[in-house]
Amino acid sequence: MLRQIIHSFDSAILTFLTHDALHSETSGHAISHVADFYLFKGVVPLAMLCAIWFDTRERRQWQREMVVATIVSGLLALLIGRVLAHYLPFRQRPLYDSSLLLTFPLAASPEAVLRTWSSFPSDHAMLWAAVAMGIFLVSRWMGVLALLQCVFLICLPRVYLGLHYPSDVLAGMLLGVGVTCVVTRKPVMERFAPAIVRLIDRYPNVSYAGMFVILFELATTFDEPRELAQSIFRHVLHG
Repeated sequence: MLRQIIHSFDSAILTFLTHDALHSETSGHAISHVADFYLFKGVVPLAMLCAIWFDTRERRQWQREMVVATIVSGLLALLIGRVLAHYLPFRQRPLYDSSLLLTFPLAASPEAVLRTWSSFPSDHAMLWAAVAMGIFLVSRWMGVLALLQCVFLICLPRVYLGLHYPSDVLAGMLLGVGVTCVVTRKPVMERFAPAIVRLIDRYPNVSYAGMFVILFELATTFDEPRELAQSIFRHVLHG
C-alpha cells in the first residue's frame, strides 16, 4: 500500500514536471546546466557558512562551533546517504526506467556510473539540506535562503532531469535535516566542536588551508576523489 502511494506520488510529480510545467528544449537545457554547475549546488551555502564564521558579533564562539558542527553534519549526511544507497534495495533512477514512459532531458555531463548507483536516497539532498539546516539554526533569513536554494536549485532540477524520484529527494532532505538536528544538539556538539575551534585558533594557517580543501570537496561533492576511487577499483577488478 505504502509503495503504491509513493509510486503514485512520484509519477504524478514527474509527469507534471516533464510534460506540463517545463516541457521545452530551452527549459531542459537551462535546468541541466543548473543541475551541473557547482555554483548552484554548494558554493552559495558554503559562502554563507564563511560569512557566519567571520561574523564579529557577541555569539562568535558559538557561531564558529555551529559552523564546525554543520560541516561535520554535511560530511556525515553524505556518508550516510552513500551507505543507505548501497545497502538498501536497489532503486533504478527514473532516467533509466523505460516503464515510466517519460522523456527526460540529458544532464550537461551525465555520469555513466549513475546507472549502477541506487536512486534512494538522494545524497545531494541529504548533504545540502543538512548544511542549510545548520545555517538556519544560526541565521533564520540565511537559512531560509539556503533551504530554498536546496529545493529549487538542487533537488527539483535533479527530479526534472530524471536523476531522482521526488521521494528520493524528500527522504534525503528529511534525513539531512535530522542529521544536523542531532549533531548540533548541545551535548553532542560540545564533544568535538569547541576543541576543533580552539585548534583552528591555535594553528590558523594550516587550519584555514585544510578548511578550504574540505569546503572545496563539499562544494564538488567529492567528485574527483570518487572518480579516482572508481578508476582504481575498475583497474584492480579487471586487472
